[in-house]
Amino acid sequence: MPLETADRWPRAATLLVEAPIPERRNVHLLGAHTYATSVTPRSATSTPAAIRGALERYSTYRFDDDVDLLDVLRLVDHGDIADPDTTGTDALTATLQAEAGPWILLGGDNALTWRGLTALSHGDLSEWGLITFDAHLDMRDGVSNGSPVRQLLAEGLPGANVVQVGLADFANSAHYARSAREAGITAMTRSRVTSVGVAQAVTEALAIAGAGGRPVYVDVDVDVCDRSVAPGCPAATPGGWSAEQLLTAVRVAARDARVRAIDITEIDVARDSADERTIRLAALLVLEAAAGLGGRPQ
Repeated sequence: MPLETADRWPRAATLLVEAPIPERRNVHLLGAHTYATSVTPRSATSTPAAIRGALERYSTYRFDDDVDLLDVLRLVDHGDIADPDTTGTDALTATLQAEAGPWILLGGDNALTWRGLTALSHGDLSEWGLITFDAHLDMRDGVSNGSPVRQLLAEGLPGANVVQVGLADFANSAHYARSAREAGITAMTRSRVTSVGVAQAVTEALAIAGAGGRPVYVDVDVDVCDRSVAPGCPAATPGGWSAEQLLTAVRVAARDARVRAIDITEIDVARDSADERTIRLAALLVLEAAAGLGGRPQ
């Protein structure tokens, strides 16, 4: 007889369903493995598929809250958008606009942030706010995973409601830092976050990005973490956040009612370590996001 049964140790993957469950809170999940325009060439291996697979490694029970997510919510899995960098754009937009959310989007690189928020805003970015957990400004010229914030600003996202948390030294340029300041973006460096603590930094970011009750999109660029934590992130550097810091940031953000969508980006499965530590972290981020988005008072 097995030592454990599914009812005694349900796997987190059992939260995934194909359609909403009326008696549960429903958080919507969509994969979009953008990679074709990445500044650092990366593989086409599907990160969303790997993250779903890693959910099998975890349970549905959140110890801190004494809550079994199976009793509270489901993750409505809308599958993956084929070729989201080019031909899949219309499908991505149609899927995101068909449901009010809340949404968890699985990248892919940071090009997903521009595509995801543009779709959710129905073309009017002026009413939205953006928070990025990222070592980088993403203000580069052109169209790549290094440019989504600049692209969103150009299309009407107000810089006064953009907050970038976790920015790293020697990972950005003076030119783009000036551009961000001129746009009115609030920058929170690694040292600033260390000084006030992650929870306080994210609380401050939510107040700015969500001023006036505006909806907020949160970009979780996993390369904000230390390279030892996230070897599957091509641009991760030494000195970044711990896994617990990023999990805390997502936990605080997801519980705020203004947050409508959270993306998880910048992971290249082909670069991950043999123990899959980056993908395992991403799966935990999905669970933290789901717990916050689906556990809010109705």
